[in-house]
This record gives sequence, structure tokens and C-alpha cells, in this order.
Amino acid sequence: MTLSYVVSGFAVGLLVGLTGVGGGSLMTPLLTLFFGVSPTVAVGTDLAFASTTKVAGTFAHRFRGTVKWDIVRHLCIGALPAAVLAAISLKYFGALDKEIGQIIRYSIAGSVLLTVVALLFRGRMQAWVVAHPEKQLQGRNLVITTIIIGAILGTLVTVSSIGAGAIGATLLVLLYPRLSPAEIAGTDIAYAVPLTAIAAAGHWWLGSINWELLGTLLLGSVPGITIGSLAARAVPEKILRALLATTLTGVAAKLVF
Repeated sequence: MTLSYVVSGFAVGLLVGLTGVGGGSLMTPLLTLFFGVSPTVAVGTDLAFASTTKVAGTFAHRFRGTVKWDIVRHLCIGALPAAVLAAISLKYFGALDKEIGQIIRYSIAGSVLLTVVALLFRGRMQAWVVAHPEKQLQGRNLVITTIIIGAILGTLVTVSSIGAGAIGATLLVLLYPRLSPAEIAGTDIAYAVPLTAIAAAGHWWLGSINWELLGTLLLGSVPGITIGSLAARAVPEKILRALLATTLTGVAAKLVF
């Protein structure tokens, strides 16, 4: 079973490196569907996994100057308190109960489908926003909306471990269409570090992190991400994203039915 976890970590890392899609969209459903890990433990373990791996990405983007720290601050103002409240709610309602586990399972499915939408339509949505500058938010309204989006993502990530990757990046594109792709990626990763760390700490408090499982996943994911990142330019992005969207749609259907 340990070898299976290492191989799974490698496969997810490889796809993340190739496509840039957050590992939660892949890892959490994989643990739940194929290894029988309870939804809450799958979410908690994946959050600890994400908080570890995103730190290196943040340092790299900071070195390149591709993090917009004012946007990170506004996102965190909404996301971090929401993550704490979501963890407290899970504790209050019994995160390890079977009924709550089923709700979390459905939330994972919904988050996966949102990721599919983000994958397929991000380019079109960005083009529409750029073509209609009068629809773009400015000043105080933009700041308030960013904080609200942060709160929504904070809740979503704590409950399902999914949302800080493709969904978060897509929302940043819509709110800040003038940012370069590198700045979108850097800002998305930077705010996700404290968010996933706090959410992971909440799940540690809940007792829903499997540390042995986390270690074996990291053994596979680190070389997988490295190889995927190096090979990304050689594989057509559209083909990869279409394949990934199809796979995730099947995963969401399996989680529900």
C-alpha cells in the first residue's frame, strides 16, 4: 500500500507540474475513491501536503518579483478568518462523523466541478473581461470583492482542500485582468501558503491528518512535480487540460453517485 501511495503522489505531482492545476483537485478525490480514506482525513492530509509544497513556490515567485503583496493581503483578510471558522464548525458538528463525511464528499465533488469550469472557460472569461473594461471593478469595490472572494475560498479550501489552485487563479484573472500569468500564479500561490497552513492546523486539531500517508505522498510528488515542470513545454497545454477536465468530471460524478 505504501508503494501505491508513493506512485499516486508521483502521478499527481507529474500532472500538477504539467498543467499547473492544484494537487487538491486530484489528490483528495484519489485518496477518497481509490484508497478508501475518509473524506475528512483525505482533506486534512492534502492540506498539510499543499502547505508544505507551496512554500517553495512562493519563495521562487518572490525572488522573481511576481507576487502582488497588496492582493495577497486582501485575500488573506477574508480567507484566514474564514478558514478558522470553518475548522471550528467542523469540530462543532463532528468532522469525523459519517454524515458530515458525506457532506464533505459532496463539497469535494462540487469543488472538482468548479475546477473543471475554471480549466475550460478561464481563457474565454478573461477575454470577455478585457473586452468590457467598464465591467471591471475599481478602488474600494475591488478591495471589498477581493476580501469576499478570499473568505469564500478560505471556507472552500478548509472543507474540501480544493479551490486555492485553478479556481483561485481564475477569480484573480477576472478581478485583475491586467496581471501577467506569472503574477497571477505567484499571487495565487503566495496567499495559499498561510491559508493551507491554517486549514491544515485546523485539521490537525480535529485529528484528521494521517502523517504517515503524508510522508509517502511527498516521497512521490517531489520528483513528479520536478519532471512535470521540466516536460511541460513539450506537451500541448490544450490537450492536457482537456484530458484533465474530462478526468475530473468523471471523478466528481463518481463522488456523487
